[in-house]
Amino acid sequence: MMSSDRHRSGATPLDHRAAIAVETARFVAAIENADPATPVPNCPGWTLADLVRHTGSVQRWFSALLHARVQEPPRTRDVDLRLPETWDGYADWLAESATVAAEAFAATGPDLPMWAWGVDQHARFWARRMLFETLVHRVDAESALGLPATIDPAVAADGIDEFLVNLPFAASFAPDVAHLRAPDRTIRFRATDGDGDWLVRLRPDGFGLDTTGAATGPADATVRATAADLLLLVYGRLGLEAETVGHDGDEDFLTLWFDNSAF
Repeated sequence: MMSSDRHRSGATPLDHRAAIAVETARFVAAIENADPATPVPNCPGWTLADLVRHTGSVQRWFSALLHARVQEPPRTRDVDLRLPETWDGYADWLAESATVAAEAFAATGPDLPMWAWGVDQHARFWARRMLFETLVHRVDAESALGLPATIDPAVAADGIDEFLVNLPFAASFAPDVAHLRAPDRTIRFRATDGDGDWLVRLRPDGFGLDTTGAATGPADATVRATAADLLLLVYGRLGLEAETVGHDGDEDFLTLWFDNSAF
């Protein structure tokens, strides 16, 4: 599989661990005094209570994996969630989940070798994954509540990279990615508010980020938007028809991608 070259671009690395605390605090602020039964359109069938429960549970499960320094796929997701019995305690519980994560980070260096389902087999994988799990669901909550949802462009660009570099390894829980095959076809994602540029190459045997000439080579289809909107697009929170998204090239190829890249 091809891997991303963003980490070799010279850009200052994002502190994923610190960013998790920031994103969780924004999430907590959004849900205070909210109705737990509020539907979450970005997550069909979920209420706000479901969304908070999921996000805090993921943070606590990832933290348990870090403490255990897992070296193989876990056989269970059982973890002591300490979930409150009523909604009144959910905001504090979510805030505490970020504290649980911070404690796990303090106990495990980012370069510690660990099993991960994605490309990076180190503890830092789980912090990066936790960040974007939290960020996207923070946006889901804000959108459900009619609140403005902003994403820092640099964080969004890192999130696009994290999504695309790991997507080829997600078949165990996103089986449709197995359909992302084509005879040497490319799709470009280009941020209009920075230097973010990602070229994904599909081959008969798989797909991945192309690190050879990604900034200049032609593409069969191109999608353009701000980094924040591109992040929401790849996560299915925006569609190609959105006014803030531009695209050109092979429409059938774009359909193939977005029909099968759900995470």
